[in-house]
Amino acid sequence: MIAGHFGFAAAVKSRVPGAPTWSLMLASVWMDVLFLPLLFAGVETMQPFGGGDGKAYGTAVIHADWTHSLVGALLISAVFGLVCAVPWGRKIGAVLGAVVFSHWVLDLPMHHHDMPVLPGNAAHLPLLGFGLWSVPAAAAALELVLVLGGAWLYWRRANATSLAAGASTRSARVASIAIVISGIVTLGLNLVGV
Repeated sequence: MIAGHFGFAAAVKSRVPGAPTWSLMLASVWMDVLFLPLLFAGVETMQPFGGGDGKAYGTAVIHADWTHSLVGALLISAVFGLVCAVPWGRKIGAVLGAVVFSHWVLDLPMHHHDMPVLPGNAAHLPLLGFGLWSVPAAAAALELVLVLGGAWLYWRRANATSLAAGASTRSARVASIAIVISGIVTLGLNLVGV
């Protein structure tokens, strides 16, 4: 879902132009950035699902009991937003914190019942996730909608800003094309398991 997260960040950039683009992109995948060292340390794990090797799109159950728990995601989002409020102000900090939490919201339809409510799966409450990764074509379609929608919203805003400033709209087109191409390439790599 990496491409979809980036597409969502591009859509947010169209509504909050004062937020640095790089910070929006980082915020959209911050939970995964934190997941990786925990994965390598064995604190969080991935397990093959559905007879695959766990490397292709949606073929792993991800036991990210700390970073992808509902309460954990809220805490990570709050801390990220507070840290970002220092250089960019409360509004941008709140937006960036919300973008971090959007990761959990966008992962919910994709994951295979592997997202706990409490960090560490404390209290062993029912695990969340609608399992759309079990239908790769539907999961890819949803992700593609996020990429294309985010790129279109970003282009529309950048184009309007360029026109208002009397500048060329070429940079808006180039940036939007780059978002779409990188999103499609990322989605394609996910589908083939690279």
